[in-house]
Amino acid sequence: MNYIKVKLEDHILHILFDRGKSNAMDLDMLKELLEVIKEAKVNPAIEGMVLSGKEHFFSSGLDLITLYNYDECQMEKFWRLFIDLTKELVSFPKPTVAAITGHSPAGGCVLAICCDYRIMAEGDYIVGLNEVPVGIIVPPSIFTLYSFWLGTAVAYRSLLEGKLYKPNEALAIGLVDDVVPLMRIQNAALRQVKSLTQYEKNAWQATKINLRKELIAALSVDHNAIINQMVDQWWKPTTRSIMKTIIDNLTQKKG
Repeated sequence: MNYIKVKLEDHILHILFDRGKSNAMDLDMLKELLEVIKEAKVNPAIEGMVLSGKEHFFSSGLDLITLYNYDECQMEKFWRLFIDLTKELVSFPKPTVAAITGHSPAGGCVLAICCDYRIMAEGDYIVGLNEVPVGIIVPPSIFTLYSFWLGTAVAYRSLLEGKLYKPNEALAIGLVDDVVPLMRIQNAALRQVKSLTQYEKNAWQATKINLRKELIAALSVDHNAIINQMVDQWWKPTTRSIMKTIIDNLTQKKG
């Protein structure tokens, strides 16, 4: 694995995002994550899972610098893989906790809201879905997932505005379940996932999947039409212009 680190300890699988400073996602990172999650799903030694990032970043979402240079075939493959990854996480039967160690906009937020429980680090961090202002179309299935936690009206307004939330704001609307100091986040996440594994496993897992049937159904539909729409939008001059401005700003900061 080049972009994620895994550690199995006391029946809990710890997945650490480890791609650059901000854990931005490209095709290779998605492939690694999908492989690990599929294996964890069927591994009887794994009873729960914690997803976390590095200090100050859970995941900044899409790696726009890399994806900007993808061709149409690569972008179509990326969107399909991202939706597949989301479906695998949502339908993962065992307890999952996201330790949001810092910023988590866009795709990073999607990964977090797939989990059963989210703990966010205190600080000047943001979380939420801000794809629309960037020029990216949000699939209906992701809106269904966002609405599951925020309610339809709040999710609707938040998505169309691309609103990002500070930790305590996210806590107030149910986007995260707890806010703790960064130095305590791993212990808090482990304590939470262990508390969920104490119940009778078959009953807990079957109930989780039953409660998520609508989410799983939304992510299981044929996504061909929406993926074609997303790929078309990716190449529109307005979207390319917005992304180029963001990339220039990111490049200047790195410089």
